[in-house]
Amino acid sequence: MAQEPKVFKYQTPQFDGVKKTLQVCNSDLMKVQVQVVKDGGENNLHSHTGDDAFWYVMSGAVKFYGEGDEVIGEFNQGEGILIPRGFKYWFESSSSEPLEILRVTAKDQKVENQRVDHSAQKQWMVDQNTFGTR
Repeated sequence: MAQEPKVFKYQTPQFDGVKKTLQVCNSDLMKVQVQVVKDGGENNLHSHTGDDAFWYVMSGAVKFYGEGDEVIGEFNQGEGILIPRGFKYWFESSSSEPLEILRVTAKDQKVENQRVDHSAQKQWMVDQNTFGTR
């Protein structure tokens, strides 16, 4: 069954706190988000069971880490990384300006996607109950 196209518009949000995630659009196979990360908005080591994620820096800079805090890469505007499902990672803003990063995920239709924490959530995540009680 054919789906209708979805038109969207994104504007950088003004917000309190250290991180904000905005849903831009989605379909049954894809989800498109923009995450805005200020200093202190880094996340914890985690993986996703059913989503491959394309990350693209729109502004600012980001540093991605794997297990043992091994640096996977540091990316500036116009650069990015593809994180396959099941890969353990975390990231943080690595510039003085807020990071704006586009996240496009493709869903494995045979697997229920779950976020799996491999280290404790950061305090801001607990305070905002970002991913529910873990």
